[in-house]
Amino acid sequence: MTERTAFDFTMTGLQGDPLDLGQFAGKPLLIVNTASKCGFTPQYEGLQALWSSHRDRDLVVIGVPSNDFGRQEPGSAEEITGFCQKNYGVGFPMTEKVHVRGPETHPLFAWLAEQGGVLSKPRWNFFKYVIGRDGRLASWFTSITTPDSKRFRTAIERVVLDR
Repeated sequence: MTERTAFDFTMTGLQGDPLDLGQFAGKPLLIVNTASKCGFTPQYEGLQALWSSHRDRDLVVIGVPSNDFGRQEPGSAEEITGFCQKNYGVGFPMTEKVHVRGPETHPLFAWLAEQGGVLSKPRWNFFKYVIGRDGRLASWFTSITTPDSKRFRTAIERVVLDR
């Protein structure tokens, strides 16, 4: 049996369409659990800037809304889309709202926690998971690490440049 990778998972897009991560095989991914009413919500701006500056280098940013922490993502798909586009110009793929912890954890986040260890489980909104071109977890960052931090940018450059 071959080891699972991030490319083995399918999610549902924010508009209800299937989002098969297999379509991104060979590309580095950045997966972030997000929320619209969080103190870390302004990180959307940095995530959009990162995607805009690196998508021509194959980086795919995927936002995964979750209401698991402080009920900070109460909105519908339409409300989340409107908020993200109006306030931050988000153009990167977003999934439907899912659970990233607890008994209903989405299988992708269960896999990420298994790969990264107990400390990599999201403990709040805006945990960031950097996936290499091989589909394996390369690194992860907590909410307090901003998209423009040097350590984070170095991790992104590493997976983008790895061919």
